[in-house]
Parts: sequence; structure tokens; C-alpha cells
Amino acid sequence: MASVTGFGGAFVRAKDPKALYAWYEQHLGLVLTDGYFAFPAAGQRAPIIFSFFGQGDAYFPTAQKAMINLQVDDLDGVLDRLIAAGVTVDPQRTSYDFGKFGWFTDPEDNRVELWQPIDAE
Repeated sequence: MASVTGFGGAFVRAKDPKALYAWYEQHLGLVLTDGYFAFPAAGQRAPIIFSFFGQGDAYFPTAQKAMINLQVDDLDGVLDRLIAAGVTVDPQRTSYDFGKFGWFTDPEDNRVELWQPIDAE
């Protein structure tokens, strides 16, 4: 059965994402790669991503301060199961060279992102 395979990442709103990235680099030694921090994750096909978004960035609802990303082994299977259960699922699904993405809304109105890394197919 299609399932969640791990934590994909956390996306947090920031007043000044560039300055906050610099702060995390300076004080915690994190290394910015491709516009985000990436952490290797044992047992997962892809790294865990930690990324900042501007206050007005429309990637997830502006009223939402953070969005989680979960890795899945079968994006369509998980989203179809959620639809069958009556969960609000965004009909948009996107594909990139690093994976496929889809979204649903949890019972507290939080948008949650699902990511099927490309090598999980």
C-alpha cells in the first residue's frame, strides 16, 4: 500500500529569508545548498530539507507559519486514498527532475506537502 516513508522537510516563514539563512550558517554551521539546507537521512531516498520562505510567498497559505513535507513511496496512491477518505486534496500535482509533489489539507486547515523522490518510482 502507498505510504509515507519519512520526513521530507520543514518550510518556515521568515521576515528576511536571506538574512536568516546567513544567521543559521554563521551560528550553527549549516551549509546553504541550492537555496535551502539539506540533511542526509538514513533509510530515506532523499535528504530532509529545511527552507525559509518570505512572509508573502504564495507557495503555501500566507496565514500558515510553516508547512511540513513528508516523503512517500507512491504519491498518487497516497493522495487517492486521502480523497477516498474525504480529505481535502489539491488537484494540482507537479513533477520535477527530483520528484513528484502533491498537497492535502489536514483537519486544522494546514497545507501539507507530499514528495515522492524521483528514485522512489
